[in-house]
Parts: sequence; structure tokens; C-alpha cells
Amino acid sequence: MSHASAVADKSPSTLRGASLPKWSPWAIAGGSLVLAVGVGVVGGLDSKVQWGLIAGLLFVLGTYGVAAKVEGRRQAKDRVATSLVWVAFLLAVVPLVSLLWTTIARGVKVLDVYFLTHSMGVVADSEPGGGIYHAILGSLEQVGLATAIGAPVGILTAIYLVEYGRGGLAKAVTFFVDVMTGIPSIVAGLFILSLMLMLDLQPFGFAGSLALAILMMPVVVRSTEEMLKLVPNELREASLALGVPKWRTILKVVVPTSIGGIITGVMLAIARIAGETAPVLLLVFGNPFINANPFEGAQASLPLYIYQQYAQSAGSTAAYDRAWAASLTLIAFVMILNLVARGIARWKAPR
Repeated sequence: MSHASAVADKSPSTLRGASLPKWSPWAIAGGSLVLAVGVGVVGGLDSKVQWGLIAGLLFVLGTYGVAAKVEGRRQAKDRVATSLVWVAFLLAVVPLVSLLWTTIARGVKVLDVYFLTHSMGVVADSEPGGGIYHAILGSLEQVGLATAIGAPVGILTAIYLVEYGRGGLAKAVTFFVDVMTGIPSIVAGLFILSLMLMLDLQPFGFAGSLALAILMMPVVVRSTEEMLKLVPNELREASLALGVPKWRTILKVVVPTSIGGIITGVMLAIARIAGETAPVLLLVFGNPFINANPFEGAQASLPLYIYQQYAQSAGSTAAYDRAWAASLTLIAFVMILNLVARGIARWKAPR
């Protein structure tokens, strides 16, 4: 090998262009944040939200300028697209983290064992003390009954649409499911309320469960339908080729394959109805005392309790603190549901 060839082998490849170091996005982000703070201070902007928006804009522009100078326009456009994704992610996460932090900071003031195991009873809304045991019990019963009604109906409807649905009936069911997905919760409450007035019924917990089931069913139908469509047709065909009836194929092959997604969809639907206030306000009315019978008498629930306590918080710090503590309990309830759903989905997922 000649000396010139050895020198050529040791020289860097000319096909590889210049590239920004891995720490450059962090440096650009830090510089953008410093500049945004400076602009906010000079411009008299007191809101940190405005500072964050300015920092995001400067980060995108700075990324494009630096990348275009070092790596070229083509690579700069790719980095700008990545930067926009990160900025959008932060815009979505920051309000969520802020809400969670505010709820925890204000909710822990009165959240203790006594608060979770006692009802309001004879405690006035303006007085300290009391708890949310009656509201937790009411929410669990109302949401549980709504799930017992809405989840099976929604899952069976989705199975019909995917496995059997043909012709005008399937189109009509799909249309009404789409319509029900967008109806406000107050409409479902008014529908059940009209039935109660026709039958001369007094407010009771199960009436709220019926309204919540109406809100739950279209969410379950849509999520289950999408999960069933993801099951490969080859699995169905292999089962049918062995002489297995279609109903048994659905029960033993299709549903177990998609059970993880189905359970996740049901949990999302439960999370949606767990925080509904309007139907409960119309149909259940609320009750400061413990009522364990959802089929007779007014009953409390966590969303309604939060609304009532916040409505009384104008002249009462105690009611304000109870509202935040109940909000934190409701968030924890939904979080536990999601964790349980993930555990069940992983346990039941096909190996």
C-alpha cells in the first residue's frame, strides 16, 4: 500500500456532513428560556404562561437557525419538526402537572382517615369537620351499577357491529352510537328525569346510574369495536376451518385476543362518567347522610359533593378545603381504576 493510500484511509469521510452535538437541543432550550424571561421582564409580562410560549417560539426558531447554519436546511426542517413535537408535548403536560400539583397541595389539608370514614351528618357546610364517606359510597354504587349496565351492552353491540353487522340495521346502530357519543351529559339526565316524572318517582341513586350508563355505552362501543377490528382475520378463519362455531370463535379467540384493549376502553368510559355532575344533580339530589341503598332515597356522590362544597365556599374556608380534598380523592379513584385495568389487561393478555 502506498503512502498516499494510507493517508487517504486515515482522512475523515467527505460523505458525512457536519452535525450538531447531542447536547445542542438542551443548550438551545436553556438559551430560549433565558431570553424569554428577559423579554418578559423587559416587556412587563407577569404571566409565566406567556414566558413559556415565548420560550417555545424562540426554541423552534433557534433550532432552525442553528441547524440550518451547521447541518443545512434539510436537516434543519427535520429538527424543527422534532422541536414542534416536544413543544406540543410540553403544552399538554404542563397544565396537567399544574392541575395535579394544585389539587395535591390544597387537598392534603383535610384529607385524612377521619375525612374518608365520616359523612357530613349534622355538620353544616360552613363548619369544619365532616367527611366524604357517604359520597364515596354513593359514587361507587352509582358508577358500579352504570358499568354493570353499560359495559355488557356496549361490548355486545360492538361484537354485533364487527362480527355480524350487515345492512340497514348495522348502519342505523352505528349512526345512533355516533350521535350518542356527542350528547351532553345534561341531556341524558333530562331523559331519565322525564321518565321519573312520568312514573312519579323521587330522586334515587339508580336513576343517576341509568344516565351514566347512557353516557358510557357509546364510549365502550367505539373502543371495543376498534379493538375487535385489530384481531387478524386469519385467527377467525383458522378457528372456523376447524369446525368451531362462529359464536365460540368469538368467545374463545376474538375476545381473548383483544381483551386488553376492551378492558382499557371500559376503564376510560368509567373515568369519564365518574366525574359527571349534571345527571347526578338532576336525578340523585345529594344527601349529607349515609344512604347505602341506591334504589331508594337521595344519595351523594363525589362530583356532586365537590360542587356543593365549592358552592358554599364563598364564606367558608372549611367547605373550600373539603372541596379540594374530595377532588384529590376523585383523581386518586380514577388513577386506581386505570392501574387495576392495566394489571387485568396484562394478566388476561394472550401469551
